[in-house]
This record gives sequence, structure tokens and C-alpha cells, in this order.
Amino acid sequence: MPPQDLKPATAAHPRPRRRRHGGLLVAVGGVLLLTIWLAAALPGAAQVGGLGSLLVSGWAAVACAGAARRHPATLRRFWTLLAATMGLAVLGQACWALRRLTGDELPYLPLVAAVFTAGIVTGTAALLSALTAPRSRVGRARIVLDGVIVGLALVPVGWVLLFRDLAPADLADPVRTLGLLYPVLDLVQLTVLVAVVGMTRPVWRPMTLVAGSLAARVVADTAYVALVARGDYVAGHLVDACWPVSYLLIVVATRYPPPPARTDPDDTADAPLPPWWQVALPYLPVGGAIVAVVLARQPTGQAPHLLFVCMMALLAALAVRQGLAATQNLRLVARLRRLAYTDQLTGLPNRLMFTRRLRQALRVEGPVAVLMLDLDGFKQVNDRFGHAAGDSLLTSLAARMRDAVDADGVIARLGGDEFAVLVDGSRPVAPERLAERLLDALRPSDGEEHAGVHPSASIGIAQYGPQHASHTDLLRDADIAMYAAKAAGKSAYRVCTPELREAAVSRAELIADLRRAVDEGQLHLDFQPIVDLATGAVRSAEALVRWRHPRLGLLSPARFLPLAEETGLIVQIDRWVIHEACRAAAAWRDRPAEATVAVNIAAAHLRRPDLIATVTAATAAAGLAPRMLTLELTESALIDGSEAVLERLRQLRELGIRISIDDFGTGYSSLSYLHRIPATELKIDRSFVARLDLDDDRAYATVEMVTRLAGAFDLSVVAEGVETERQHAAVAAIGCVHGQGYRYGRPGGLMQLNLARIRKTA
Repeated sequence: MPPQDLKPATAAHPRPRRRRHGGLLVAVGGVLLLTIWLAAALPGAAQVGGLGSLLVSGWAAVACAGAARRHPATLRRFWTLLAATMGLAVLGQACWALRRLTGDELPYLPLVAAVFTAGIVTGTAALLSALTAPRSRVGRARIVLDGVIVGLALVPVGWVLLFRDLAPADLADPVRTLGLLYPVLDLVQLTVLVAVVGMTRPVWRPMTLVAGSLAARVVADTAYVALVARGDYVAGHLVDACWPVSYLLIVVATRYPPPPARTDPDDTADAPLPPWWQVALPYLPVGGAIVAVVLARQPTGQAPHLLFVCMMALLAALAVRQGLAATQNLRLVARLRRLAYTDQLTGLPNRLMFTRRLRQALRVEGPVAVLMLDLDGFKQVNDRFGHAAGDSLLTSLAARMRDAVDADGVIARLGGDEFAVLVDGSRPVAPERLAERLLDALRPSDGEEHAGVHPSASIGIAQYGPQHASHTDLLRDADIAMYAAKAAGKSAYRVCTPELREAAVSRAELIADLRRAVDEGQLHLDFQPIVDLATGAVRSAEALVRWRHPRLGLLSPARFLPLAEETGLIVQIDRWVIHEACRAAAAWRDRPAEATVAVNIAAAHLRRPDLIATVTAATAAAGLAPRMLTLELTESALIDGSEAVLERLRQLRELGIRISIDDFGTGYSSLSYLHRIPATELKIDRSFVARLDLDDDRAYATVEMVTRLAGAFDLSVVAEGVETERQHAAVAAIGCVHGQGYRYGRPGGLMQLNLARIRKTA
């Protein structure tokens, strides 16, 4: 098409829309005029009513077909079936009008009945193809049954309200009796629509208009049947206006656009529970039906034949409905059981199912063993590649482990990166052999090696024996062995032994005692001097925490600080050490202005935002100048620190607090960090100083290099672990200004000896 041909089409685009709105207004006016005509009983009312219904229903069929072409594929079936329903309405109205023209006052024809019944079927199918309708056949059948139950239950109610006073002869005609089914079928459709819409909010406007159309048909059919049964219906009655209104509402529904497509559905939100009325919808009218049957009993005590048939049909529908509900409940129970006992990520049994099978195995005579498996370094995979990649790796590893175990055991995921395998008496494979197969299965493939992923596992094995009182004891021993395998270098397995069990119990008891140590005053500080190598004067002291255990005696930091770091108690101990060290330093008498106290800070405490508040509160409470406090931080803690940690250290330096890098040379050193960390001091690790006694040239070169490096960065340097005269002479010759070690004094309380040195030098 040439470009110039596009202009007229574009300019003319608003006109069809105006014509459509204009046509709708004309139709509304026509239906209103028809209603007035019928209400006034003007001449030709019967012909006008029939012609109006025929024209509006035909227009509704055309409008639905047009909507099927305009709307997306998801709604095409809905509008197509609705167009077929309106087409059948046109055919039914035409047959009705034709029969009237032949002179039959009440044109009941099998053809008319069949056409309108087919329209009920296609209309119901249209509702069941709506976007909010259930997708399963069972769900659709349940909704249809709900509608049938409501319709049948309202038949006795309608009988009592409309037909109770009629003579039996008035309803003897089977054709008239079958006419009672039209309101029932309308109610079935209306109930189906209510169930389909359900909790959807906001409701798509065409569904509301379709509901209005069905309501108008219910009123029309009910009034028509009641009038015919009483002999009061005359063609052209006002009730004839309800059918054109019903069709007109369908026309209006076709004018609305399709509902907006959800491009980002929230699959994490729980589906809302249906309201009580929706659940009770098919059952509420049943109570009214029972009351109506009682009221409709004849003097002989019998109920009318039609009501008896309806109640039997109602009972059958209720039985089928309950059967569907029971089937759904059984499926739901099975699904909930699968969800309760299955890990959703890997598809393996979860902790609950594993525990259940373990307890069952222990009730049967025979050997039972448990393999506890923990993936090594899996946290680094999540940190490096993200949790989605971690989940994918977990799924892959779970499949490999399941293949490795095969039929020789039951493998389950207990949570996170922890798995377990159950081996009972029916599986003769040795647990050690199964552990070797698992380790082989977890060896990285070529692709994983290339990506830098090295999956491995630490496996603990425990076999059930007299020392186990229950399955929890067996799991505890497997866990103990697993941690022993991890401590032994990972990618290995260990079998739980009495020695491992005893060590684990002692460790647990020590952790429990450590939680009470701070509150009960069992911790105390010793101070080791840091001296000027040229003069021997004490220029600082490092606070070292000790634990006076009520049962085990004096414990060194190496015995309990690792446990404190694992359990998170290290922060509480750090706070106590900072406050006690500041208080002790403030109490030292006759100290020179340059004498400071040094405190070790754990990496976990360094990452806490309240570190600055803790330090400032400790110095203020003790009356100690901030420059008199030195915080010693290990290299590893600093390298692992984030920008927030570095900013925290800069703020401490601005307050005057000194920063010392402890054990320098043993961590993951990076010279770039010396530019960024606001340090004031480097402490050479004792492992380098110790080798100076052995005339180790590389150790000498290392100490000398660190000393020069510190000078280049304007940092003071301290040689740690100086114990002999030879080491003292070596570090002094290299140029170290300060030294710390047994050569100058062992850790002690209140530093009586060191203070004497300070007074002497001063």
C-alpha cells in the first residue's frame, strides 16, 4: 500500500468507533421502546416482542463472533462458544416466532426445546473456557455439579412459592412440566459463572455483564413458566422484554477490551482461600429444598411426583459431588505427603522422611549405619556464582550421589549442603565402600574444573550399637565423625570411634562452660610487655585473655578462643577484654605518655557496626585517652573486610585509636591493602623470628624486608616471639625498633615488673 493511502484510513479510524457507540445507543433505545410498548399493551405487542428478541439476539451473535476475532487466542474459545449460544438463541426465537404466526398460542415444539437446551450447553461450555475457570476436567465437573445441585435444590422452593396452589391437572401436560427445567438450567449457568469468577479481583467487566444477562434470563424464564402454569400468559406480555435485555447485555460485554496480560505473575504469593459462601454455595439451597419438600406434602402425606424426582436427582448429584471431593482430598493428601517428605530442590527424601525410615530400620534386627555428608566449601560457590548457580550445582550433585548410592542405601537431603545415607541390614554393602563411591562421584568434572568449582565432601560414618539409646544418638555420632573428616583435610571419610565421641562431648561441655565464663568472672587478663630494643624500656603491653576454668584450671587462649569464634561468643569476650584492658591501663601508675595497651580484635567483631561505640565507651568509662589504645587485627581479617570495614578503621584512626596488623606475613598479604588500611604498626610473626636462631637466611631476609616495608609506609614495627639473646641481637641488628617475647617478660597480671621498667626509664 502506498504511504499516501494510509492517511484516509487513519483519519477514518474514529468513525467506526462512533458508529459502534451510536448503534449501541440505538439498540438501547429500541429495547427501551420495546419495553414501553409491551408495558402499555399496544397493538401488535406479540409481534413486536418476537421481532425485538430476534434482532437483538442476532446482533449479539455477530458481536460475539467479532470479539472472537479481535481478542487474543486465550479468549477466542470463550467468545466463539458464546457466539454459538447466541446463534442458537436466534434459531430458537425464529422457530418460536414462526410457530406463533401459524396460530399456536403456546408454541411448545421439541425443536424449540432442543435448540434452547443446546444453547444452555454451549453457554456453559463458554463459561468453563474463561480464563479464571479450572483447567482440569475434575475441576470443571465439580463446578457443573455445583450448578446442578443449586438448580435442583431450588425446584422445590419454586414449587412452594409459585405452583403450590395449582391443581394437578394444570401441570398434567408433560411439555408444560418440562418447561420448569428452563429456570433450573439458567440457575445452573449462573452458579457456574459465580464459581468461575471466584476470588478474581478485579472482575473482568464482561463477566459481570454476562452474569446480568443470566440473571435477566432467570427472571424471564421463571416468570414465564409461572404465568403459563397459571394460565395468565399472553404473547406480548411485559416479561417478553427480559429476553432482549439479556441479549443486549451480551452485546455490551463484547465492547470491552480483553483483560491485561500478566507479564510478571507473582508465583511466590499464596492463592487466596475461597470465602465460606463459595465453599457452601452448592449446599446452602439444599436446606431450603428439604423445608420446601416438607411444606409441599399433599394431604395424603406424599410429595408431588415432580418434587420426588427432583430430590432423587439432587441426592444423586450430591453423591457424585461428594465422590469428586473425596477423590480430590485423597489426591491432596498424597500431594501434601510428598511435599512433607520430599526435598523440593533435589527431589530426595528430606530430614523428616530420613528420620522416619531410620527409626523404622532400628526396630528391625540387623546392622544399621548412617553416613553424614557435608559438602566442602559450598558457601564459596554461592558467594562467587550466586544462589541460583548454587541450587543448580546442588541438584546436579544430588543426582550424582543418588546414582552412586543406587539401591544400597537411602540418601536424603537434611538441609543446606548436608546429606545423609541410611544403610540397613537388607543392604550388605559396607558403609566405608559406600563412602568411597560417594567421594568418587563428587570428583569435579572437566567443566567444573574449568569453572573453578571443586565439589567434595566430608563424610562421617556411625554404626548403631549398644552405646546408642535412640536414632538421635546415631545421628550425633555420624555428625561427630563428619566434623572429624572435615578437620582432617576434607574430601575424606571417618568412622566414629569412642575417642572421637569423648572428644566431641568434652568440646560440647567446654562450649557450655564458656557461655558462663564471662558472666561468672572466670576470665582475666595477663599483659605481656612490648619493649624498645635500644633502651629496654616498656613502651606498650598486649592484653592476653586467660580462662580460670573451675574444673580444668588455667586455659590458654588457643584452647577456647577458636570455640568462641565458632559459637559467636568471641564478640562478647572481645567487649569484656576491651573494657578491662582500658580500665587496667588507666590504673597503671607513673606510666610515660607513650605507653599504650594493645587488644586483639576478632574478625567477627571487626565486621560489626557497633565496634566504634564499644571502643569509645570503653575508653571514656576508664578515662583513658584514645591514643593510648591499640587494636591488633590479623591480616586475614583485614583482607576479608569490606569497604564498610575499612571506613570503620578510618573512623577509629580519626578518633586517635592506633591500628596494628598482627602476625604480618602469615595471611593473604596484599601490598595494595597497606595503602588502604589506616594502620600505624606491623607485627612480624613469631614464626619468622624463631628461625633466626637457625641462621636461616630466608627468615633473616623476610624480617629485614618487612622492616623496610614498614619504614616505607611510615609504620612502626614489632618483632614478636623474641625468646633468646641471639634473636634479640638479630632483630636489633636488622633495625626493628620494638620487640615482644619471653626475652623481655612473660605475660603477668598488672605488669608489676614492666611498670618498674617504665619508672626506671622515665
